[in-house]
Amino acid sequence: MRFYDPKGLRYGIPTYPFRFAPDGLATRRQLRARGLRPGGQEVAAQILWHSRRYQPRGRCGLRVAYLYRLDLALPVRPMTPAKWAALAKANTARRTCPECGLDAGYPLPTSFGMCLACADASAQAA
Repeated sequence: MRFYDPKGLRYGIPTYPFRFAPDGLATRRQLRARGLRPGGQEVAAQILWHSRRYQPRGRCGLRVAYLYRLDLALPVRPMTPAKWAALAKANTARRTCPECGLDAGYPLPTSFGMCLACADASAQAA
C-alpha cells in the first residue's frame, strides 16, 4: 500500500491509508464527537489519501488528517457565560441589516451585505 508506513520511516510520523488507522487514535472531529480535545498533545500519526475532488491550483490532491491518542485526550472545556454572551452578540450582528437596522432572522448574505428586502428594493431602484 502506498501510504502504509506504521513506523514513520518514510513520512516522519506513522502514516496510514484512509480507513486503516489503528484503534486508540482519532482525528479532531472524532475527538470532538466524543466530547474530547487533543489537550496539547503532539500528533501521534496521520492518514494520507488522494482526493479527486480537492485539487487546488498546482497541487496533487493529497489530503492529510492528523490523528491523536485517545488516552491522552482531555474533556472539552465548558462554555462560560461570557463566551455565550459573546457568541449571542456576534450572531445578532450577523443578522442585523445595516440598511434598515432590523433583525432579519437569518444570517445576512455576504454577497448583498444587507437583508433580502433591502437588496430587492435597491435592485428595483437601480
